[in-house]
Amino acid sequence: MKNQNNYIDIILPNFNKAEYLQEAIDSVVNQTFQDWKLYIIDDSSTDDSHEVLNSYKQIKKISIVKLKKNKGPSFCRNLGLRISNSNFISFIDSDDYWEKNKLKEQIHFMEKNNLSFSFTDFIPFIQNRNEKKFLKKTNIQNTFNFNQFTLNSSINTTTMIIQRSLIKNLKFKKIEKLEDYLFKCQILKQNILAHKLNKASAFYRILNKSRSSQRFKNILYLWKINQKYNNFNLFRNLFSIFMISVNSLRKYGFK
Repeated sequence: MKNQNNYIDIILPNFNKAEYLQEAIDSVVNQTFQDWKLYIIDDSSTDDSHEVLNSYKQIKKISIVKLKKNKGPSFCRNLGLRISNSNFISFIDSDDYWEKNKLKEQIHFMEKNNLSFSFTDFIPFIQNRNEKKFLKKTNIQNTFNFNQFTLNSSINTTTMIIQRSLIKNLKFKKIEKLEDYLFKCQILKQNILAHKLNKASAFYRILNKSRSSQRFKNILYLWKINQKYNNFNLFRNLFSIFMISVNSLRKYGFK
């Protein structure tokens, strides 16, 4: 049996994001809540990510796994889930970063209200070379069940904390896009309610070539996921895509 010696495990997959990786890692290292362990899964990066990661090798609370072959974000997150052991699980993408009180305030919020799934608002920003153009803070609804989430998929993976007991045998599916949307659907299908801590705890970077900005491909994969895994009929699928698209435009505009 693994020894549980940290309160929350953080899983950070990385592939060729050397330019932003240090900002993501430092935002964890500088948290006011320090009872954590960070698992960084590098997905066989070919840029300078290894140089960035090597500068953190001496920090005992950071565990770095470098894959020899590119396996995709689902494999990286699943590996992180498998090798970590704490009661709480959190995720951060390698091109996002956290506000320094995120863990302290969000864990307190969960414990005070006996919650198993929480998320927060976030501040999106568009990265243009060396400039950041910050957009309006999100104003997400306070709770989500499964049906609500499939109409407004606004729970950002980088903001959520979940109890490990919710995951059970769930894994991120190996699909080309929106694996995190499907993972959240699987959790919420268990009659779980996700609750929001009403503050912006994360900064979400939008890159011109990022997976999140490829809107039309996202719509196609959203259709496939709703049809194959959520068993939506034609009308429900169309309504889901329409509402998610509308809510995405409210958050980001025509990015």
